[in-house]
Amino acid sequence: MTVSQYFSGLFRGIKSLLIGMNVTLKELFTKKVTQQYPENRKTLVIPPRVRGNLTMPHDENNEHACTACSICQMNCPNGTISVKSEVIQTEDGKKKKILAEYTYNLGRCTFCNLCVLSCPSNAIVFSNEFENALFTKSKLTEKLNKEGSKLREKKKEPKPSVETGSVEKENAKNIKVPTKEEGTAIAPKTEVPVQKEDTVAIEKAEKETTNQRATDVALNEIKKEEQTSVEQKKTDESKEKE
Repeated sequence: MTVSQYFSGLFRGIKSLLIGMNVTLKELFTKKVTQQYPENRKTLVIPPRVRGNLTMPHDENNEHACTACSICQMNCPNGTISVKSEVIQTEDGKKKKILAEYTYNLGRCTFCNLCVLSCPSNAIVFSNEFENALFTKSKLTEKLNKEGSKLREKKKEPKPSVETGSVEKENAKNIKVPTKEEGTAIAPKTEVPVQKEDTVAIEKAEKETTNQRATDVALNEIKKEEQTSVEQKKTDESKEKE
């Protein structure tokens, strides 16, 4: 190593040190954003989009919107959610599936929000409560549906009342009376009954379409968040270089 190479390397090191110290001095006089937690717990403002804990909202009648479809359980990558359902018989004799137990394990959750995005009835949401530290691991497993809660029934809109006389007049207008040239009257159309297997296949196809759409929406949301994170990282790096 020659003397010129030695001094050139020395000056480059001093220059790099001065650039770093310049950034340090700038940050020394900038406004601080550090939160004095937990002293400021009463005045602390948490952004509404913070994902702290999964919850199932209930109304004043202790009713929720979960239909026990298990789409959130299928889309969860860590097996955090467990949905147990049961089949009951309604007053009119029909069978109906209802939610029996909705279990959520906070210790396994990655807060990816896939369960919330894929829920077709918006039955679950993430709250911004972040104080979830506990001394017992078993307490991290929570039951989200309250005792005695039930599914919130959709309100049926009353059908508009139609006067009998007006209906009969409209039907009379639509009836075509055959003439002598036309011959006999046309027989009324008969509806072809739909087989039970066709109905089951249609319902299955609709469920698969709903699941695929929900998964696509969730993946798009994750890609947007990753892109935003990468852009923020690039911005921070450019600021440090300056």
